[in-house]
Amino acid sequence: MDACRNPDPPARRVLVLGGGGFIGRHAVAALLAQGDDVLIGSRHPERLDRRLPDAARACLRRRARFEQLLAAEDWRPLLEGIEVVVNCVGILRPRGRETYQRVHHLAPAALAEACRRGGKRLVHVSALGLQAPMRSGFLRSKADGEAALRRSGADCCIVRPSLLDAEAGGYGAAWIRRVARWPLHAIPADATGRIAAMDVRDLGLALAALARKPRLADERGPAEFELGGTTALALGDYLAAMRLDLTGRPARRVPVPGLLARLASHACDLLHLTPFSFGHWELLRRDNVPMHNALPELLGRPPRPVIASQSNEPGSFGLVGVGET
Repeated sequence: MDACRNPDPPARRVLVLGGGGFIGRHAVAALLAQGDDVLIGSRHPERLDRRLPDAARACLRRRARFEQLLAAEDWRPLLEGIEVVVNCVGILRPRGRETYQRVHHLAPAALAEACRRGGKRLVHVSALGLQAPMRSGFLRSKADGEAALRRSGADCCIVRPSLLDAEAGGYGAAWIRRVARWPLHAIPADATGRIAAMDVRDLGLALAALARKPRLADERGPAEFELGGTTALALGDYLAAMRLDLTGRPARRVPVPGLLARLASHACDLLHLTPFSFGHWELLRRDNVPMHNALPELLGRPPRPVIASQSNEPGSFGLVGVGET
């Protein structure tokens, strides 16, 4: 299958890892729109047709199983002919050999070393909220991955988006839309941290803009970009605003004791019941907003509003830091 090309000469040859996932497919669309030559990396490249934008279905695809790509040499065939790599891969929960440490830490560390050896640039999508003490394996592995990139010496950058909004999203987006429509919202009493939701299309555009930069790191290490929307709300207020947008009716809020919410998060992790996890419970207890929002600078305009009452468009929402491979 030939690489997917825009009519204009492509500016860069870019491999998007996780290009069929929630974040990745928006990055692919933005890269194609700016004239780049895009290749898509995925665990199951043959299954992507229904998930990709129409313009991306002719793109060359390469199989990328992160649990098997733990050494720099393992990455060499995937990076052949590539100038820039955009890594959008993440897992909500471990599955077999696809552990948090392999997918979020060891494989990205090997990828960064391969990029350093090959003189390629790497844009790595991480998550906000990794600076505070963390107990969940999900968050610790994300932080370990960032630390490995800082040590790598690669020409790379780290991108940390906040909560994501999209008209059509993945597992987390569908779940949170469903919850928002309920007349009763059970909110952890200690979920007092604010989230600065952003439109996932803006994240895709930001990643495409970074892929165009001639250099992503300096003598201090990787550039780091924290991204978010224009409004910061606690989870309960966010769900309440979303219900008003979707149904025109308010919801009744019921606080859930923090200990009970924590136990529920462990149960969800064990049984894979919902996207709610111990890592998300930890994040909801503290602010998940950018210290400095780099999104307007990367876009050259203010971020799109994500609350429908502000934008006059219906919105839907997905949990941040969770991509698909």
